[in-house]
Amino acid sequence: MKFGLHLVVSIVTPYELHRDELLYLAMGRHLRLWTMDFPPGIAVLAELVRGVLGDSLVAIRLGPALAGTAVLIIAAVLARELGGGWRAQTLAALCMLTSPLFLRTGTLFQPVVLDQLAWTLALYALVRLSGGYGPASWLVLGVALGLGLLVKFSIGVIGVAITAGILATRLRHALRTGWPWAALALALAIGSPSLMGQIRLGFPVVDQLTDLGATQLERVTPDEFLLGQLLWGPSTLLAFAGLLGLLASRRLEEFRAAGWTCLTALLLLLVLHGKPYYIGPIYPLLFAAGAVQVEALGESPAAEFVNWGTVSVLVAFGIVTAPLGVPILAPPVMAGYVRALGLIPALRTNTGETERLPQDYADMLGWKEEVAAVAQVYHAMPVDDRRRAVLIAGNYGEAGALEFYGPRYQLPPPVSPAGSFWFFGPGDKSGEIAITIGVGPARLARYFDELRPVGRITHPWAVAEERELTLYRASRPRQTLQEIWPSLAGRH
Repeated sequence: MKFGLHLVVSIVTPYELHRDELLYLAMGRHLRLWTMDFPPGIAVLAELVRGVLGDSLVAIRLGPALAGTAVLIIAAVLARELGGGWRAQTLAALCMLTSPLFLRTGTLFQPVVLDQLAWTLALYALVRLSGGYGPASWLVLGVALGLGLLVKFSIGVIGVAITAGILATRLRHALRTGWPWAALALALAIGSPSLMGQIRLGFPVVDQLTDLGATQLERVTPDEFLLGQLLWGPSTLLAFAGLLGLLASRRLEEFRAAGWTCLTALLLLLVLHGKPYYIGPIYPLLFAAGAVQVEALGESPAAEFVNWGTVSVLVAFGIVTAPLGVPILAPPVMAGYVRALGLIPALRTNTGETERLPQDYADMLGWKEEVAAVAQVYHAMPVDDRRRAVLIAGNYGEAGALEFYGPRYQLPPPVSPAGSFWFFGPGDKSGEIAITIGVGPARLARYFDELRPVGRITHPWAVAEERELTLYRASRPRQTLQEIWPSLAGRH
């Protein structure tokens, strides 16, 4: 059902690609496996999808749908590993199916859903180890952490948390054997492209985390982090019961390592000012543990009331909030729907402002129109000017859009000093003539002697910085792009 839902949504959605999806697709085109500024797994997947299935929206979002479905299946399997029967397994799966968090991540081609899959698989291996299963589970743990390292550096959080869970329980005795160290070696070997990229490029992740902390994470207080968990709905209460069960229930006593791991991960992200969704990957296990607790109530009338009441509440919540998880309502309808539900926190952006649409939805609007406007300006120039012209984008969304949609308009590849695009370089054109999007005139005036506006783009539902843009034609540069590029390193 989950996979089918995502497939249908990708066919009927009124939205286009997300700015992050455009970035990851561009990373695939510029793939340098051992020299990427952040984990290259998503770029490898992007090129694989493009090469095998093409670049339609359905093809691009097939991978997230499959990964999200896999996380749901593992949640049900975890319920079984914790001693739950069919009711617990079904309830765990239902929590996954009705949570806006897991619906959203299963929709978008981003590392988040792959990160959730890696964490969940690692926790599955830990549960198996706690249940007495042998060396193969250590190897599964190593593979999961290694794949996670290829996707997001946040795998380090669950790696530290699992270490704490092992040290806090009888599993620490296994450290005297070679299997945990084999798992560590396996993880580092699989994730080595991510590590080598950081070493070769001077650890850009440090700057990225510093910028993220200063612009987005600093304002996330512990209260906001914890209260943010309530956005995922009533299943959060079941997850809380699952955490308590893993930490204190006699029924789940042998799985204490998993409980300490989840608690440690939660506390780490609390201290690090993590966004509420960062802790999402522990929820499949907590849903499973909570479902086992509910099933353990038995089959008395009171227990049946709790069972069916839980299911009814989850289903009702899932139906009402489905548009928050999957982009099926057109922007004006979506804006009214969110406000009618009173879910104003869902409209808060990464920097704390409140907009009319959830940020992910606004980030899926306007990109095609931007590229079409740039193409109109570009093709209006004389042929000789077009040969010399370079397209410069101010942020990675604009650059990614030009990279993805540009070939349809016979546009040259863009350059941008923003994010990963800085590492892709300035290209071979000097910048004698530049068409810019998303770069302000004051900034352009530092590098060009001639500057004039040549186009205007507006989109009422796009994110704030893309809502009104002016295109500029810049010429007579004081230096070539190749000469000024190193000086732009601090701006990515």
